[in-house]
Amino acid sequence: MASTGLQFTLTLPGVDDIAVIDFTHREALSQPFELVLNLASRDGRLDAAELLDREATLTVWQDGEALRHVHGIVSEFGRGDRGHRRTFYSLVLRPALWRLSLRHNSRIFQKVDPLTIINTLCDERGITDVAFAVTRELPEREYCVQYRETDLAFIERLAAEEGLFYFHEFEESAHRLVFADDPQVLANLGERTYHSRAGGTAPTRHVRKLSHTARVAAATATLKDYSFKNPAYAQLHEHLGRDVEAHGQQTDYEHFDYPGRYKQDASGQPFTRIRLEELRREAITANAESDLPELAPGVRFSLTDHDTQSLNRDWQVVEARHVGEQPQALEEDGMTHSDASGMTRYANQVTLIPGDAPWRPTPNPKPRVDGPQVAFVVGPEGEEIYCDEHGRVKVQFPWDRYAEPNETASCWVRVAQGWAGGGYGSIAIPRIGHEVIVSFLEGDPDQPLVTGRTYHAGNLSPYPLPEHKTRTSIKTQTHQGEGFNELCFEDQAGEEFIYMHAQKNLELHVLNSRQKRVEFDDTATIGNNSHLAVAKDRVETIDGNRDVTVHTNHTEQIDGERGLKVGGNYQTHANGDITFKADGELILDATKITLVAGGSALVLSGGSVDVTPVLNVGSASPSAAALPPVPAVLEVAAGEGSPFVSHCPLEEE
Repeated sequence: MASTGLQFTLTLPGVDDIAVIDFTHREALSQPFELVLNLASRDGRLDAAELLDREATLTVWQDGEALRHVHGIVSEFGRGDRGHRRTFYSLVLRPALWRLSLRHNSRIFQKVDPLTIINTLCDERGITDVAFAVTRELPEREYCVQYRETDLAFIERLAAEEGLFYFHEFEESAHRLVFADDPQVLANLGERTYHSRAGGTAPTRHVRKLSHTARVAAATATLKDYSFKNPAYAQLHEHLGRDVEAHGQQTDYEHFDYPGRYKQDASGQPFTRIRLEELRREAITANAESDLPELAPGVRFSLTDHDTQSLNRDWQVVEARHVGEQPQALEEDGMTHSDASGMTRYANQVTLIPGDAPWRPTPNPKPRVDGPQVAFVVGPEGEEIYCDEHGRVKVQFPWDRYAEPNETASCWVRVAQGWAGGGYGSIAIPRIGHEVIVSFLEGDPDQPLVTGRTYHAGNLSPYPLPEHKTRTSIKTQTHQGEGFNELCFEDQAGEEFIYMHAQKNLELHVLNSRQKRVEFDDTATIGNNSHLAVAKDRVETIDGNRDVTVHTNHTEQIDGERGLKVGGNYQTHANGDITFKADGELILDATKITLVAGGSALVLSGGSVDVTPVLNVGSASPSAAALPPVPAVLEVAAGEGSPFVSHCPLEEE
C-alpha cells in the first residue's frame, strides 16, 4: 500500500522509545485544548509519577516537514496491556493554561485593567508567553472580584465580558497564549483549495464537505445600568446588528438586559456591542472537513474553487477536531492486518465563521453571593473614622487573604442609612474595627453595600445583656478622646425612663413653639452659668411656694415698669443696707406704715403719727428727721388729717 508521507511523533522528556498509535485533538476558541493519545513503547516501566504534569509535544510531519506542533502538559497518564514487545499507554495533553482550572480562589483586584489581571494570574502559574492583540484600550476596573471560582474560569469570564477570545499559537519550541478582540489580527494562511469530487486522489491537501448554515438571531441589544454618582442619567445603550435585513430576518428581535455591569459610557457602549456580537456569532457558520493540520482556532484562510461563488471568501476557524491514526506502531506486536497494516491517516473537522465577523465568547456565569456577608471596617493607621464625601467606608472580608487591614483592602463601599434624602435623613458612619453586614446588588461580588452592623465578642453592646434587655440606647463614642453621647430608653414596667447624655454641649433649636409638661418633680443642676434671653413676654405660674437662693449677688434690670402683687405678707431682709433711689416720686401707700431704726419707731396709721421714744426737731443729721420750728404746725396738720410734712432748715451760708 502506498505511503502517505504522514508521521506523528511525541516528544516526552526522559522517554526515548515511544510511538503514537492514534490521537484525537479537540480545540476551540476560548477553551483549553485536549489532546488524547494512545501510545506504544518498548519500555514497560513508564510511571505516572515521572510523567504527570510534565511537558510533551506532538508533531505532525508530512514528508519530513513539520506541519504542526502541539505543546502541552501531561494531565492524565494510563497504562494498558503489554504486547509481545511493547506496552501500551495513554496520555492526555492540555495547555499550561489548564493548570489555572486547578486553583480555586477568592481575590480582590482594584484599579487595574483586565489585561493586567489576566497577565498577573498567568504569570503566577509560570505562563509568561502571553500576547494581547487588542484593538481598544480597556478601562481599568475600580473593583473586580474573583469569587469562589477557578483562576481559569475568572480569566475566561473577565475576557468574555470585554469581548476578548483566546487561542494557542505553537512553534517548534514555543507555545504562546494569545488574547484578541478582532478577526483582523488573526494570522492569515492565504488560500486553501476546496475539493468536492468523490473518488480519486486530490492533487493537494484541501478542504472538503463544506456545509453552510444561516440562522435567525437577536437583531439588537439594549443594556441599562445605574450609577449613584449620576442617578438621573439613563445609562441606556443600544446596538443594532449589521446587515440584519440582508440576512432575511426581522430587525425587532431585541435582547434587553439589566444590569449591564457598567457605570460609564466608556464601558457601556462596547459592552452592548459585544453582547450583540456574542448573540449573533452563529448567525452564519460553516462546517467542513480537511486534511490541513494548520487549520486551528485563531487562524484565517481564503477558500477557493468552491462551486458556490459566495463561499469563496475569507473564513476563520473557531473550532476543530483533529484525528490521526498511525497503525504501523502496532506491527511489531503481531496485530491483525486490519489493525496494523493500514496507512497513516489524518483528518479534521472544523467549524468556521466569516473572516470579517467578530467572534465573542459566552461569558461564564458570574458567581453570585447567595446572601449577606460580614466584614470589618478598615482605614489608615491612627484613624478612628474613615470615609469619603458620600459616607462610604472601606471594609475587609474574612475570606480576603491578600489585602492588608487598612484603606487598601477594598473599594469605597456605600452604607445604607435609616433615611436618606436631599440634605436630610439620618447618618451614622461605621467606624474602623466595627463589624458590618454587607449585601451585594444583584448578588454581584463587585457591588458590595453595607446594610447593617453587628456586635461580636470584641465589640459588646453598651449595656450588659440580658440584664438590660429592656433598654434601648443610641450611644456614641468621642472621636480621638474619652467620652460619649447617649440617648437611652428604659422600658421595664415601673422603671421606665429616658436618659440623655451630652459629652460637651447640647443645643436645642425650635423655630416655633416648645411645650414642656412635668407631672411630678423637675430638678435642674447647672455647674456653671445659666443665661436666658426672652424676645417678648415670659409668664410663670407657681401654685405652691417658690424659693430662690442666691449665694452671691442678685441684680435685676427692668427697662420698663415693674409691678409686684403679693396676696399675703411681703418681707425683705438684708444683712447690710437697703437703698431705695427714685429719680421721680417715691410713694408708700398703706393703711399703716411703721419705720423702725435702732430703738426708735415712727408709726403712721389712720390720721395719727406716733414717734417713739422722742421726736427731735431741727437736727440736720440724716439719722433724725428735722421737724418744723413751730410745733403748732404739727398739731394743725394732725387735726386736719393732713400728711406729715417735715421741713428741713436751710444750711446757713
